[in-house]
Amino acid sequence: MERISATYYIETPFTVEAAAEVLAGEQSSGTFVAVPGETAELKQRFAARVESIEKLETVSQPAIPGAVSKNSTYQRAMITVSWSIENFGYNLPTMVSTLQGNLYEITQFTGLKLMDIEVPASFSKHFTGPAFGIKGCRELTGVEAGRPLIGTIIKPSIGMSPEETAGLVETLVEAGIDFIKDDELMGAAANSPFEDRVTAVMKVINSHADKTGKKVMYAFNISDEIDLMQRNYDTVLQHGGTCAMMSINSVGLAGVKKICDRRELAVHAHRNGWGMLNRHPLLGIDFRAYQKLWRLAGVDQLHVNGIQNKFWESDDSVVRSIEGCLAPMLGGYQVLPVVSSGQWGGQAPETYRRTKTTDLLYMAGGGIMAHPAGPAGGVKALQQAWKAAVEGRSVQEAAAMYEEFGLSVQKFGK
Repeated sequence: MERISATYYIETPFTVEAAAEVLAGEQSSGTFVAVPGETAELKQRFAARVESIEKLETVSQPAIPGAVSKNSTYQRAMITVSWSIENFGYNLPTMVSTLQGNLYEITQFTGLKLMDIEVPASFSKHFTGPAFGIKGCRELTGVEAGRPLIGTIIKPSIGMSPEETAGLVETLVEAGIDFIKDDELMGAAANSPFEDRVTAVMKVINSHADKTGKKVMYAFNISDEIDLMQRNYDTVLQHGGTCAMMSINSVGLAGVKKICDRRELAVHAHRNGWGMLNRHPLLGIDFRAYQKLWRLAGVDQLHVNGIQNKFWESDDSVVRSIEGCLAPMLGGYQVLPVVSSGQWGGQAPETYRRTKTTDLLYMAGGGIMAHPAGPAGGVKALQQAWKAAVEGRSVQEAAAMYEEFGLSVQKFGK
């Protein structure tokens, strides 16, 4: 019988072997005490198995509250546990409840983080992955391989009317941008009803497409309750839009999959709230596991932060996240990494040097909107930066070559 495995980074005041068995028992057929129904036959079929243990360092202080060590030592380790596919079938919410669920509550652990998951090949028959992914998003935007999609976020994040938003969109599309999105804070504000915003924005985008043949992708934030998300999705479709955005941690796995299963619009997955799930080194979920869940749900684009970002995440972590999104899964499908957070053209050379890929959606909010030559100059500066990056030029060389990028360096390079 096929099995699903999960790898955890743990810390415990007990022996690692004992803690691992508690994890396996608690998340399958066992509980804190033997019960009559837990027969040998049942355990053989449904009990989780500890597959491997790699002991790491010992520390004197616990990472998070839990059982107190009698000798002030806490052992860290990587452990892998597996479950039969029979335990939950192809039910993603129940799978997550099994692989995470009550684990964070167990007193035997003073640290626990889900690092990675491996699912069997049969998942490919039940989860077809992104409807568009990298190839489809390039086709929808008309951006050929060799450079990233250049995108931005409507700023101010909230407060602009539909007409003001459409005016800014007009400036951006005329500047040659590929992608624009609502901020995650904008759903349907008092002065910007969802349908009115879609109508005003798509009028600009469709008109530009009719004149030039280039249809800019706009990710409208449809995040809401499921019935309203369906209605918002329909509104975007009816007006000729190509992308819907969801705040995936707020909407939830089942809600996101419900929308992705329609497969008519590219789905932009915004991971706001990610720090709550990941920031502590011994609590939560690592991006390697996280991105696989959302790829199974079917998202096409997924945020990964950015090099030299304005948040806490290290460049090494960002690079690993990009690599994770690009790694083939279940027959080869990929998700488009969305690079964002305090980005401007100055990070392009280092991003390309570290990742050697242009299969990115490279997002700059302030880096475009606050450009000295205005948003149009900001778009051009990003395009110039990535051309220079692929050619192997430094920031200084690119600044000397390109006027708009040179202005970016003066504005943001300090």
